[in-house]
Amino acid sequence: MKNIYLILFVLFSGCIYSQNCKSIFIGEVLDFHDKKPLMNATVKLVGTNKITIADEKGKFTFKDLCDKTYTIEVSHIGCETKRIVLLINGDTYTKINLEHHIEELNEVTLSSDIFIKKTKTGQESIIKTKDLERFSAASIGDALKQVSGVSSINTGNTIVKPMINGLHSSRILILNNNVRLQDQEWGIEHAPNIDINSANQISVIKGSGSLAYGGDAVGGVVVINPNNIILKDTLYGRTILSGQTNGRGYNISSTLNKNYKSGWFAQIQGSYKKNGDFKAPDYNLTNTGLNSVGLATRFGKKKFESGFELYYSYLNSEIGILGASHIGSAFDLERAINLGQPILIEDFSYNINVPKQNITHHLAKANYYKRFQNFGKINLQYDYQNNQRFEFDVRIGDRKNTPAVDLTLQTHTLLADVNLDANLNRKVDFGFMVRYQDNFANPDTGVRRLIPDYNKYDFGVYTTTEWRIHDAIVFDAGLRYDFNRMDAKKFYRKSRWEERGYDVDFPDIIIEETNTQFLTNPVFDYHNISASVGINYRLNEKNQIILNYNLASRPPNASELFSDGLHHSAARFELGDLRFNKEVSNRVSVSHTYNKSKFNLITEVFYNRIKNYIYLRPLDFILTTRGPFPLWSYQQTNASLFGIDLTATYKITNALQWQNKTAFIKGYDVNTDLPLIDIPSFNTINEIKYSNEAWHNFSASLKSDWVLEQNEFPDFNFDVENELNGEMTTIDISSPPPSYHLLHFYSEATFPLRKKTRLNIGLGVNNLLDTSYRNYLNRMRYFANDLGRNITLQVKINY
Repeated sequence: MKNIYLILFVLFSGCIYSQNCKSIFIGEVLDFHDKKPLMNATVKLVGTNKITIADEKGKFTFKDLCDKTYTIEVSHIGCETKRIVLLINGDTYTKINLEHHIEELNEVTLSSDIFIKKTKTGQESIIKTKDLERFSAASIGDALKQVSGVSSINTGNTIVKPMINGLHSSRILILNNNVRLQDQEWGIEHAPNIDINSANQISVIKGSGSLAYGGDAVGGVVVINPNNIILKDTLYGRTILSGQTNGRGYNISSTLNKNYKSGWFAQIQGSYKKNGDFKAPDYNLTNTGLNSVGLATRFGKKKFESGFELYYSYLNSEIGILGASHIGSAFDLERAINLGQPILIEDFSYNINVPKQNITHHLAKANYYKRFQNFGKINLQYDYQNNQRFEFDVRIGDRKNTPAVDLTLQTHTLLADVNLDANLNRKVDFGFMVRYQDNFANPDTGVRRLIPDYNKYDFGVYTTTEWRIHDAIVFDAGLRYDFNRMDAKKFYRKSRWEERGYDVDFPDIIIEETNTQFLTNPVFDYHNISASVGINYRLNEKNQIILNYNLASRPPNASELFSDGLHHSAARFELGDLRFNKEVSNRVSVSHTYNKSKFNLITEVFYNRIKNYIYLRPLDFILTTRGPFPLWSYQQTNASLFGIDLTATYKITNALQWQNKTAFIKGYDVNTDLPLIDIPSFNTINEIKYSNEAWHNFSASLKSDWVLEQNEFPDFNFDVENELNGEMTTIDISSPPPSYHLLHFYSEATFPLRKKTRLNIGLGVNNLLDTSYRNYLNRMRYFANDLGRNITLQVKINY
């Protein structure tokens, strides 16, 4: 038996001795793009005590390795740490590529506080997470007004549409997590269907900006991004609770994120808002409440080389329309204007009655990207949106709960783009977009449909380039072509058909005829060219100049072409025109940035000449079965807009700071030399802010907001004859309200609860002096004052 043990021991020892542990592993650490060696990269064999540093040529060596599989970890300053699994079988050589320009490429974010601009030569402003969180109970439109030159056009205080340098609606392209929002954006009283609590960063690009997003952004681009993916094993979240006195509203929003170092991630976010009737300084604003429910979820994997993401968001909003704005005729509008206060004033209530809106928006997206060495990155994306819009009018009988407007918009989009960034000094992007859209206007509303059923087909192809001439100069340019087809089915009354002259211009589109109507099939094709060119020149450490030119082309939307009916939530009759041509915008802008230790100044100047500019104006009145209603007609002309935006910051002391934001804009109808309608008046905001990190990061600010009276406006007043007495009544629908001044206060402090949990408490007062005022760009200005004092309390927990 002892001999057997001895034999086995000798054989086993021989096996051990025969294993090859003399192999040499030679590696080379290189930059992924330009193949330059990465000196001082740290290389470690995981599970062993072997570690080394790459030399000036990026090379490293491990000796005396056994033939087996090793996990190799490579790290370098400014790079994402990389692990690879490698089989050693004799002497082995391999190259390891690291991404050394991770911040420039914006693909994998190592810190949640890194913000990278979307354009190098555009007029772009960024709203960061901390500023967005203050608007948790408000809207995207409210938050965007923090940017100089950005205002809003409102229907009350809950329907807020952003306006950039005097342009809004279809002229502003909004992207939510790289998906272009499709939600009947043509209506002034149609707010963007985005929950602000799902946004982590917003970029506002004045002008068409990056052509990758679209060529029809005559006014600008708003890019809304969710939170960045952190490449570490972590679980974190945020909960915001807020309440406000005006409207007795409350809001809760919560976000939970799970990230892994391997790149896998998941996120879920939800929010709920509820407001009752809001209040002006002297009276309640009856039926102005809001109920809103939002949900967003993300899942995927993001690494430098490849990744994918699945995304879904849901938003349902029930929005009350001021009860006093429901008019039965043009005479009701005249009485409301002259009365000076709402005709209908009731006690506070959370109930939302008619008139009201109910909108539900679904968005689903799937995205995949892959990066190739010595080439670049390929992106593929499909997204689907479903937007259901109900607008309820005051009706009686069997139809009192039936919406007067019932629209369903479904949109399918396929995107593909290629980023050639192997040479980071000369990047080239190109891609294409295919989109199909189906709009269904339910005929069961019992009223004439405002816009018809239609199918829309879009195809776009673009290319852009960015050239870093040297450290001080960046040049970029782009070109885009879009094809758009609008294929509609619409009924026209024969009287309207002949009145508009369509019997002469469009006799070939009639497909059916009844005693009183024509069924038509208008099909319009639009070919659009867009372009941009710009240069960013850093003169020295303190001064930077940006020059930019944008050419944008926008085809008319469905409302501008086909509107022919009573828009009930707007209480007016709207009329489109089949003859409209596409808008063509030529925008030139110059920006200068001055940075000093205590003083910062950004000056932005622009001039925008728009051919075939389409606008909606009050024209006259029209007789309906309910009496005469204001008739608003879409018109087309040539327009010019120009202005200047200023943002100045001065650090008085380490704790005290002053900031000013000023916007001045003018807009004119070139053909008639009249001012354009709905142009923001001059406004300037001054803010004094005090901060003290030693007092739990305490900060407090007092903001002064001056809005001057718009003294240049078109006179679109019209006269209506009272059939009872034969007298003519002038409807003053044009005169702007007087200037006003508001004060706002905000303060906050942050308290540590546990190691990674922080409590932030914010207290704010809007309209501190409870000032009565009316905003020229609020459609409810005909009926009531804007909001009075509003005290808000917000509690935020980061964990």
